Amino acid sequence: MDTKISNEEHIAHCLILPFPNQGHINPMLQFAKRLAHKRLKITFTVTKFLFTKEFSGGGSISIRAISDGFDEGGRAQAKTSEEYQIRFNRVGRETLTHLLLDLDKSGCPVDCVIYDPFIPWALDVAKGFGISAAAFFTQSCAVDLIYYQVYKGDLKLPLSENEVVVVVEGLPPLKPEEMPSFIYHHGSYPATFQMISDQFRNVDKADWILVNTFYKLEEEVIDWMSKILPLKTIGPTIPSMYLDKRIQEDTDYGLNMLKPLTDICINWLNQQQPSSVIYVSFGSLVKLSLKQTQELSHALRKCDKRFLWVVRSSEEANKLPVNFSKDTFNKGLIVSWSPQLQVLSHDSIGCFITHCGWNSVLEGLSMGVPMVAMPQWTDQSTNAKFVVDVWKTGIKARMDEKGLVRQEEISRCLKLVMEGEDGEKIRMSAAKWKEMAKEAVDEGGSSDMNIEEFVSRLRKSNFRGTPN
Repeated sequence: MDTKISNEEHIAHCLILPFPNQGHINPMLQFAKRLAHKRLKITFTVTKFLFTKEFSGGGSISIRAISDGFDEGGRAQAKTSEEYQIRFNRVGRETLTHLLLDLDKSGCPVDCVIYDPFIPWALDVAKGFGISAAAFFTQSCAVDLIYYQVYKGDLKLPLSENEVVVVVEGLPPLKPEEMPSFIYHHGSYPATFQMISDQFRNVDKADWILVNTFYKLEEEVIDWMSKILPLKTIGPTIPSMYLDKRIQEDTDYGLNMLKPLTDICINWLNQQQPSSVIYVSFGSLVKLSLKQTQELSHALRKCDKRFLWVVRSSEEANKLPVNFSKDTFNKGLIVSWSPQLQVLSHDSIGCFITHCGWNSVLEGLSMGVPMVAMPQWTDQSTNAKFVVDVWKTGIKARMDEKGLVRQEEISRCLKLVMEGEDGEKIRMSAAKWKEMAKEAVDEGGSSDMNIEEFVSRLRKSNFRGTPN
């Protein structure tokens, strides 16, 4: 039941600021919709480059822009990740400050800044105004805990070459290769790893820690982290019509950096048998190597199942085998981008080959789709570990000594997941988690109760102040 507004309560105003990446924007935009549905005033803030994109946050959500210093081309305009972060830190601080002042002068002062910890300076700005702040973590609680332990120095890097398992309190024992890639391959992408570590630079000053997960999914690690941080689970942040259906118009995330070929995908899926199609997608950032793309294509060609494969246009001509699309025309559909939620919720889908990015994992779990995990980098190996060994909703495709998942291994995994007794167990487990995800955000569920508590505290308090 949505909170009723009493005469003593004001309509709280939240400014929400995600890191300018689709995988960070969409879950925070979904959370914005939940808050707006509970009658909070929402200003959703993006960079000027992204402000030109098409957003559909709903009529009750105002979209405003700040600058990251790269207004013409966004992150792609920066020569390096480090250059982008340095300029965004400087320019972002200035323009966020101006936006908060502008909102205050226009009679819409902000009560709370909900920020992505990838941009910790947003917390500094909020506190400079005497405004409450909530850190919104877009990765799993398990991954957040690992990075937190690294930041605190409790998990020493680099890992020992002789280390067989890594023990992190609150988590199951992890093999080194099941840790995030920045830890297992210590020294890789140093600027990005520094940004991830800096999430915790000032997080102790945040009034709330919000995590895009749900309690039953990560119960043990949530209980452990809640002892040291004011943590609240508010996920999965997936459009309501795929879960609790309490926000009737909420059918889409609201932002697509690439245009999904919705009609083509859905019309094709409508012609397939239930649970017969393999869906293959590696998200918006991962780029498979030429050799890995070829191995996957050979496995799909030989498989007796139909497939829907998302291959970005920039890669299709250069990486797929010659005549692959033509040769597999009768069994497969290749598209440059798909409406992933609509695809995963379609009854023809029997399996999801995924890189195990956190958004894709939550979508697969919430739609009850068995997964074949092919993690590539960052948090994906850790997510895959939980998919396979904790939630038991899939199987991991094993790499060989050259770091490739060979076609024979992909075929083995597909057969196991789509057929036989083991596949049936995975499908039953996937169906169980689908119900638990819905339960978490439905009325009275763990995430819904946490959101209600967050909203209630904002309504009863007045954190608004003036800048220091």
